[in-house]
Amino acid sequence: MDMTFIALVVAIFLCYVYAFVGGFTDAANAIATSIGSRALSPRTAVLMAGFLEIVGALTGTAVALTIGKGIVSLDLINLYTVIGALAGTMTWSLLTYYFGIPVSETHGLIGGIIGAAISVAGLEVIKWSGLTKILIAIVASPLLGFSAGAFLMGLVYRFSHSAPSAKMKPLYKNLQRLSAAFMAFSHGRNDAQKPMGILVMVLALHYGWKDPKVPLWVILTIGITAGAGVAYGGWRIIKTLGLKITSLETEQGFAAETSAALVLQLASALGIPVSTTHTITSSIVGAGSVRRFSAVRWDIASDIVISWVLTLPATIFLGWLYMKLLQVIF
Repeated sequence: MDMTFIALVVAIFLCYVYAFVGGFTDAANAIATSIGSRALSPRTAVLMAGFLEIVGALTGTAVALTIGKGIVSLDLINLYTVIGALAGTMTWSLLTYYFGIPVSETHGLIGGIIGAAISVAGLEVIKWSGLTKILIAIVASPLLGFSAGAFLMGLVYRFSHSAPSAKMKPLYKNLQRLSAAFMAFSHGRNDAQKPMGILVMVLALHYGWKDPKVPLWVILTIGITAGAGVAYGGWRIIKTLGLKITSLETEQGFAAETSAALVLQLASALGIPVSTTHTITSSIVGAGSVRRFSAVRWDIASDIVISWVLTLPATIFLGWLYMKLLQVIF
């Protein structure tokens, strides 16, 4: 059997595995706060997130195209490069998932792609203009998430300070249900497009597309696969974000989700892939710290930050390593 065809099948299969793994290691971030504050039941939240992931993904493909053609030069890589990149990305994702630590699928994928591509073609394979925007967003998105979460939480406290708790609690519960839907939609518009982008990369490499687009069938099938991943295994990450970092009330969940979703919408409009994990976690910390600084479990938050710092270099190395192994085998 033709080895090129085998590589195509394996690469496509890994794209869907990556979308599924991303569902239970990353997409769960979109609904963690609404479950943690008891605004939504796990079943309702998962069904809502799965549907809105697809809806969000249908609203634009700028992020997918950044992943698919804006990080490395397609002329200098091949299908094996994609296989090595995905293998490195998912190795790191599953390792951090084992410990229940939210990790950035965005930066894991970018690191895997860069590492595998450098292994094949050296540093000249990198498109620095596209990568620079992403590196800036690595720093900017959690800062924006924290600041927006703290600011919005401050407004919430100011607005409801003199209002009776019995009146405000139902209001914020309903508001958080809306913010949870907004967050799931925003996640679909940004994060769900990343496996779509890597699948487009595979198709462009195999068929020689010079100006890749994202077919509708790619959007739908990847969106459904990611939604299935949320339903299968997202609870471990949900417990970390929704229950362990800080004790969430509905007003804090509303502030955190709304802030994170707005950051994601801004990034999506600019075509920049950012980390939902970074954004929602920093928003949760920002909202929680306004109530009381000691309310945040800073030891857990620090573990998450360490995983953020390690993700890019770890996946660059793993992508490079897997690609070297593939070069030896094939």
